[in-house]
Amino acid sequence: MTSMLTSLDPRSRAATRGWSDITIRNVFVIPTVAFLIIFNVFPLLYSLGFSFTDFRASSKAAVNFVGLKNYIDTLNDPVTWRSFSTTLWYVIVSVAGQFVVGFGLALLLNRPIPAKGLLTTLLLLPMMLSPVVVGLFWKLIYDPSWGILNYVLGLGKTAWLTDARLALYAVAITDIWMWSPFVMLLSLAGLSAVPKHLYEAASIDRASKIYTFFRITLPLVAPILMIAVIFRTMEAFKTFDIAFVMTGQPQAELISSRLYKAAFAQWQTGPASAMAYIILIMVLCITNIYVKYLNKAKER
Repeated sequence: MTSMLTSLDPRSRAATRGWSDITIRNVFVIPTVAFLIIFNVFPLLYSLGFSFTDFRASSKAAVNFVGLKNYIDTLNDPVTWRSFSTTLWYVIVSVAGQFVVGFGLALLLNRPIPAKGLLTTLLLLPMMLSPVVVGLFWKLIYDPSWGILNYVLGLGKTAWLTDARLALYAVAITDIWMWSPFVMLLSLAGLSAVPKHLYEAASIDRASKIYTFFRITLPLVAPILMIAVIFRTMEAFKTFDIAFVMTGQPQAELISSRLYKAAFAQWQTGPASAMAYIILIMVLCITNIYVKYLNKAKER
């Protein structure tokens, strides 16, 4: 805290107004910390307490402490594990697709092309839209009766969103369309930071394009690509809005949909809180693995 309360620059606007370090702390730092505690830390700890009880938000019955029962029942529930496996496969398909599409677009844009700025802006538009709007938009595209996708591909009346085998991939394709620009943006930042003299040296040595890509481009861009994968993996595990809007609860039940059903359809607040913390622990473990690989990539 003492480092944050350093002396003001005499020429700064705050100094000319006579603002002291204590005043700045009271006006900016303390409200921000209070906001984080009230809206982030307190609900987190409050729900942790619920996870050890049989509390139901829809009931006025007395709350009983059940210990680890909610966690044990959640881990022993085959339906929950099926939702976990569905979510894991969804994360793999979605993040891998975003990586391939996003990085591929970055490679295409990392060269002098006409109207590059306009094209980049247009490609970034999907990630700026609301997930609910994107879900409704793609739901119309997938419509088996008059959706444009079946017409273009000549698939007849394929029911993308009501077929349990296709619904997951339909949602994943939508997520890839929406968030590939995010990976593209980070990839462009990494590609622009690669020293040009390395490519010039490789050209002088008559290195092939493939050799240059795998020995220069990919290793130098790997750290920022790993950051993109970390962010998208965490977000993919939490995917709810797009899947819920497009398929509802029965099809492609991700773990987030399962959590929503337990918490707000069945009002099992205690077990739902335990499930939420199990998801949190899993995401933290997977993220920790990514961070270890990220640190190794930075050391190279």
